[in-house]
Amino acid sequence: MASTADFRSGFTFRMEGEIWAIQDFQHVKMGRGGAIVRTKIKNLRSGRVLEKTFRSGEKVEDVMVERKKMQFLYRSDDEFHFMDNETYEQTYVPSALIGDAAKFLREGEIIDIAYDGETPVYIELPVSVELTVTQTDPGFKGDTAAGGGKPATVETGAVVTVPFFISEGDKIKVDTRTGAYLERVKS
Repeated sequence: MASTADFRSGFTFRMEGEIWAIQDFQHVKMGRGGAIVRTKIKNLRSGRVLEKTFRSGEKVEDVMVERKKMQFLYRSDDEFHFMDNETYEQTYVPSALIGDAAKFLREGEIIDIAYDGETPVYIELPVSVELTVTQTDPGFKGDTAAGGGKPATVETGAVVTVPFFISEGDKIKVDTRTGAYLERVKS
């Protein structure tokens, strides 16, 4: 067990049967009352972020989460297969754990997987990835005046809304958290 005095960014603990990580915290001394700790915490399974206030000295069950860099190998049915590049040990992760981020995973991509003992708890993709556009409609002169964009399919099969000047074969940078187009990558 740990107390609020042990809180720091990245600290992981179990609450209501789920594993949470502290993203931000602040100790606050109240005028007449006791001190409190305001936190912003993230559910490692669902990715949900919420703000929670703890009383100073409150106990929580700390969880030791081990992060490993793993290489994505392939997908089969409802599982994603990864390999540890140091030990060459292979493991699989259910697709429910990856969620929407799965549409941005490329074979060979290196990502972080956090483990609670032997069980994978969450997967952390890079904030952005560079992907090649495999299919999109051609743009026409004057399209940019209206703003907006057009759908484009990237090499992983995901569909991203891109500006009209993007064409097939272009490399683009995509935000893995939102699925939004960020920029065209210059070769």
